[in-house]
Amino acid sequence: MLIANDRIKVLDRASATQLDELAISEFGISGIALMENAGAGCAQIALQMLGSRRRVSIFCGPGKNGGDGYVVARHLQNAGCDVTVRAPIPQGTFCGNAAADNAQTWKKIETCFGQSSTDPADADLIVDALLGTGLDREILGKMKQTIDAINEIATPVLAVDLPSGLDADTGVPLGVAVRADATATMACWKRGFLELESLRWTGEIHTIDIGVPQSLCGRLGTPLETVSRHGRSG
Repeated sequence: MLIANDRIKVLDRASATQLDELAISEFGISGIALMENAGAGCAQIALQMLGSRRRVSIFCGPGKNGGDGYVVARHLQNAGCDVTVRAPIPQGTFCGNAAADNAQTWKKIETCFGQSSTDPADADLIVDALLGTGLDREILGKMKQTIDAINEIATPVLAVDLPSGLDADTGVPLGVAVRADATATMACWKRGFLELESLRWTGEIHTIDIGVPQSLCGRLGTPLETVSRHGRSG
């Protein structure tokens, strides 16, 4: 479910991290439930972008953003899509039980039903679930190579929460960032989205309701309508 523009709040990097932590500690919403809601919401945006097409290539990273990607993969496969998941960083480096659980669930699905091998260049949609809001350093090595490769492909891209490599606070790439056609961001906008230049990477922004109480979003964030949007629309 999408959040209406007049209810959207804006978070910086630190507050975005707090949002999940407090939803779990204060309200008892499990991390697995938050991830399931996030992935299901992203899958709905992906299906809208796909229309009647069905080949999807999903790139999953080693953290919570990657965990969201595995949930997206499961929902899209259930919707009849041909889904290929690629993990440039080994799954054993996952941080967080919810992400690890969803990675293992997808591995079992692949074992039972076979692994698709659609090349990203031949896919109808790429889902970027490599890196999330916690990133605060320049991207190097294998992850940079993967992002560069995605950007060289003409396939439309949906970013999960924010384009991988984009600084959540400044809206500027940390060396390199995925150029997305659309971004499905979780619960709240990220402060970097307010910068007009960030549109080059985010594309159209959809705000997904992941089940976090609006009172918590209001406590940590600033209402979108009260901050400068530099002509941006939500």
